[in-house]
Amino acid sequence: MLELGNAAFRLSIGRYKNKQAKLKSFAAKIIQLLKEWTETFPYDFQDEKSMKELKEIAHRITQCDEENGTVKKIISQMTQNLLVTLSARNQYQEIREKFRQPVTDKGAVLKTKPQSSQKDILSVCCDPQVLAQQLTHIELERVSNIYPEDLMQIVSHVDSLDNHKCRGDVTKTYNLEAYDNWFNCLSMLVATEICKVVKKKQRTRIVEFFIDVARECFNIGNFNSMMAVISGMNLSPVARLKKTWSKVKTAKFDVLEHHMDPSSNFCNYRTALQGAAQRSQTAHSSREKIVLPVFNLFIKDIYFLHKIHNNHLANGHINFKKFWEISRQIHDFMTWKQVECPFEKDKKIQSYLLTAPIYSEEALFIASFESEGPENHMEKDSWKTLRTTLLNRA
Repeated sequence: MLELGNAAFRLSIGRYKNKQAKLKSFAAKIIQLLKEWTETFPYDFQDEKSMKELKEIAHRITQCDEENGTVKKIISQMTQNLLVTLSARNQYQEIREKFRQPVTDKGAVLKTKPQSSQKDILSVCCDPQVLAQQLTHIELERVSNIYPEDLMQIVSHVDSLDNHKCRGDVTKTYNLEAYDNWFNCLSMLVATEICKVVKKKQRTRIVEFFIDVARECFNIGNFNSMMAVISGMNLSPVARLKKTWSKVKTAKFDVLEHHMDPSSNFCNYRTALQGAAQRSQTAHSSREKIVLPVFNLFIKDIYFLHKIHNNHLANGHINFKKFWEISRQIHDFMTWKQVECPFEKDKKIQSYLLTAPIYSEEALFIASFESEGPENHMEKDSWKTLRTTLLNRA
C-alpha cells in the first residue's frame, strides 16, 4: 500500500513538472510575441486600457516562473523599453514640425528695384553635391520618425472609410504629415528661390543649380528630394519664365524628367528605385545603402494594394499574398530608414533649408510677373488682380 502511494505521489509530481514545463514553454512564446508587438507597434499601447491589459497579461506570465524571476526581469525590461519609446514619440508629437507660413507681405514680394543684398541659396551653398547631401541628412532625420504603425494607419483609414466609421485614430498620422509637409516646403522653397531673383542671369544660374542638385540627389538615391526639387521647378510661376528657361541648358533637366515620367505608373522611376534597392542590399558602405523613395508614391502603393485586393479569397481563405506584399514594402522602407547618413552635417545650410522664407502660391505668381511681365490678356488680368489683392491686404 505504501509503495502504491509512493508511485502515485511520483506520478503526481511528474505530471506537475510536465505541466510546469509546458506552462514555461507557452509563457516563453507569449513573451516573444509581446516583445515583438511592443517593439514594432508601440503605439498600440498608448491608451490606458491597452497598457492595463498588457500589465495583466504580464502579471499572469510571471507567475509561471516565480522561482528564479527570469521572466519577471524580461517583462520588466520590455515594459520599460515600451514606456521610453512612447515618451519619446509623445515628445516628438508635441514639438513636431511647425509648418512654415508662406510669405505674403507685399514688401517681401513686390520688387520695385533689384535687391542685391538679398540672401539666396547660392550665398549659403554653391556646390550642388553638398546641398544634395544636406537634403539627404534632413530626409533621413525625418523618415526616422516614421514607424510601421504610421504606415498601417493608411490601411486603417481605408477600412474605416469603407465601413463608414469615424475613427479618431485615423487622424494621428502627424509623422506622415510632417514628412509630406517637408516635401511641399522644399518644392515651394525651390520656386521661391527662383522667382524672387530680379536679374535674369542670376535666375538662370539658380535654375541650373537646382537641376544639378536634383541630379546629385538621384545619384545618391534620394528620390524624394529629387522629386520635390523637380516639382518646384515645374510649378506654374517658374515654368512660365520663358526668357529664363531659354538661357538654361535643359539637357540634364530633360533626363531628370524622363526618370520621373508619370506614364506607365512611373515605370522609369520604379526601375531606378529597384536598381537603388539592389545596390543597397549588396552595399558595404552607408553611402551606397541610401534609398529614399518618393514618399507620396510609396504611400499610394500601399493604399492601392489594400484598396484593390480583397482581404479574403473566393474560397474564404485569408489573402496572404496581399498582406505579404504590404508587409514586404513596409519592411523595405523600415530597412532603408535605418541607414546612417554618411555625410557631414552642415548646420548653416540645413538652417537655411529649414527656415528660409517661402512664398505663398499667389506671392510666387506676383514675383514671377515682376520678373517677367505677363505675356497675354489672361496673365495681365491675373497679375492686376493679385497685385491689388496683396497691396490692399491688411
